[in-house]
Amino acid sequence: MSRVVVIGGSGHVGTYLVPRLVEAGFEVTNISRGQRQPYTPHAAWASVKSVAIDRDAAEKDGSFGRQILSMRPDIVVDMTCFTVESARLLAEPLVGQVQHFLHTGTIWVHGPSAVVPTTEMQPRHPFGEYGIQKAAIEAYLLDLARRRGFPATLVHPGHIVGPGWEPLNPAGHFDPAVFSTLARGEELVLPNLGLETVHHVHADDVAQMFMRAIASRSTAVGEAFHTVSPAAVTLRGYAEAVSAWFGREPKLVFRPWPEWKATHSTREAEATWDHIAHSPNCSIEKARRLLGYAPRYTSLEAVFEALAWLIEKGVVTRG
Repeated sequence: MSRVVVIGGSGHVGTYLVPRLVEAGFEVTNISRGQRQPYTPHAAWASVKSVAIDRDAAEKDGSFGRQILSMRPDIVVDMTCFTVESARLLAEPLVGQVQHFLHTGTIWVHGPSAVVPTTEMQPRHPFGEYGIQKAAIEAYLLDLARRRGFPATLVHPGHIVGPGWEPLNPAGHFDPAVFSTLARGEELVLPNLGLETVHHVHADDVAQMFMRAIASRSTAVGEAFHTVSPAAVTLRGYAEAVSAWFGREPKLVFRPWPEWKATHSTREAEATWDHIAHSPNCSIEKARRLLGYAPRYTSLEAVFEALAWLIEKGVVTRG
């Protein structure tokens, strides 16, 4: 039985990935900082070994990679790495010691969209600390794969969504009140003409990608794969679809970015700017062709599942 260590396995994607791994016959160890529970319960978790490690502290004393290696993993899935140094501290001790190493990246390694849909081959022009660091991690791991045979695969999700947390909304930020506004048929103000794009992916489709990469190791090693829904959506189209889902006619107003920004909080404005400045629209053709990736959810289907959960919890209201 192959041993898989999942770092951060009780989070968004791990909620779906860990049960998939158990059901596929893997021996799974979940590494987390505390005792966080997965978003959705599953009987498979009874078979999972959970180990609490403070990654930040372990990286500071240089022990993190050695602690993971001591678990004798065949496969390591890293979902909580955000800097090149963090990637190096984990990967270096594992060189020559594991069969497969999978890193959770982001489509933001690309920076602004140019030719769309964006393929994995297009040049990287990241901006913002998150995108810059993730692009640097990608470059480091792929170089390690090609120069030293490190069996790395990078999975680049879009805006991850699913029941249990608030999805990126049609205004480009995370305040669920936007959904309530649309549910009540009230006016929603969008930046510019609402034609910037966002590209969601259901957390279970990200889990599917990891499973397909593991199953096709020889093809996946040394490669990066976009992990998104079949198509991006515009902010305007997204808002119109949510209104229709609630049986409402959309009442959308559009304001130039400076005007829109002036009427929103700094937190909302920063989040929206990050999303509209990237306007991701990514191709999944490489993953389809090489791994057989077939996302179950469209962007809107994934959002509507999360939205139903928000309504059930009383976070989004219709009246």
